[in-house]
Amino acid sequence: MPATFVVVPVWQGSVSARAMSHADGADAIRGDLPAAATVVVEVPAEAGESLDTGVRRYSALQRMRERTAQALDPVDGLAVVVGGDCSAAIAGVGRAARRTGGDLAVLWLDAHPDLNTPDSSPSGAFGGMVLRAVAGEGADGLRLEGDERVDPARIVLGGIRAMDDAEQEFIDAHGVTVLAAAQVGDPVGVIAALEATGASNVYVHVDLDVLDPSALAGLSYPMPFGVSAADLVQSVRSVVERFPLAGASIAGFAPRTPEAAEDDLPTILRLVGALSAPVARPEAD
Repeated sequence: MPATFVVVPVWQGSVSARAMSHADGADAIRGDLPAAATVVVEVPAEAGESLDTGVRRYSALQRMRERTAQALDPVDGLAVVVGGDCSAAIAGVGRAARRTGGDLAVLWLDAHPDLNTPDSSPSGAFGGMVLRAVAGEGADGLRLEGDERVDPARIVLGGIRAMDDAEQEFIDAHGVTVLAAAQVGDPVGVIAALEATGASNVYVHVDLDVLDPSALAGLSYPMPFGVSAADLVQSVRSVVERFPLAGASIAGFAPRTPEAAEDDLPTILRLVGALSAPVARPEAD
């Protein structure tokens, strides 16, 4: 069954000066997706209020999570969420955990671990809290709970190059596996890290800032010494060939202009293709 693309042009999870460019990035990617297999989630017009949660624009983000979950609910088979900022991924991970009965590892490919809480975040941006919410911690209405929550021991971080103290403390306390950018380019090592979680199914999230800035211009938080596009595509393909893919997301495209977006789209679409290409698996006896 072909993948369904759920486009979530949310920008409220970012506090970058170019936050709204994430919506432009999602729309640019949508233009190259098959229309018949694409669902677009409407973004609230307003920025949203924190409502004393410690999360900037919380009210809009909560509505986006609900709308994305509603868009994902009728999808059969693989759903690939296309953000926007990384907050687009939260409903996709929850769906994948629920549908696999919790037998799920999360491969989070990002320059940042996104493991802050409202109390520890230096910015209040939910984009920096998403993975902590996946692990069941954070603001009510955004964190995953029950059968949607992912055990931190089943999270594998890849390409991390900037980390806050509270994020490091969480990683150390829960034994979260962290792969350097160079290690992400080694499919054997990535697969071994996922196998070590004991999970049978994998959710793959790609924040495009995991890439080296030389590979992609449209990044709101470009960081040097990232993964090359070729290595990232190869590792993603290898993971998808090894494990049943329970869901995926790609986020973080923030082009400065429509013309600049066109230059970056071939690289992004290679990643989309690696995440969504059907894999033939032997039938059980």
